[in-house]
Amino acid sequence: MRPGIAILCFAVGSCGGSAPPSGPGPDPPPPAPRITISSSGVVSPKELTVSQGARVLFTNSDGRRHDVTSDPHPEHSDCPEINQVGALTTGQTRETGNLVAVRTCGFHDHDSPDNQNLQGRIIVR
Repeated sequence: MRPGIAILCFAVGSCGGSAPPSGPGPDPPPPAPRITISSSGVVSPKELTVSQGARVLFTNSDGRRHDVTSDPHPEHSDCPEINQVGALTTGQTRETGNLVAVRTCGFHDHDSPDNQNLQGRIIVR
């Protein structure tokens, strides 16, 4: 490299290579909506509002198995996307299908359908 070119490259900041980053990268996606069954067997939150097309993660932090299904019991027909969660053993996490219809989806534990601690609603807007 001739001396004049070397000085020019130094003054410009780079000869070849890539340009410096132009700012921060894209924002990370927001955390997925989540419903947890606590160690005391209580669903939290009891009501969750999500955007149309969202999926909801269910986590079982209780010491026993829970079978998450859509209302009504035993048909489970109001929001079939919730039925994809199904049986969760302790520590397991699974998500619903895409909730695409604007509606309110009730859910419960199929094995304890009358236990209000294990019932809730997902509102799709």
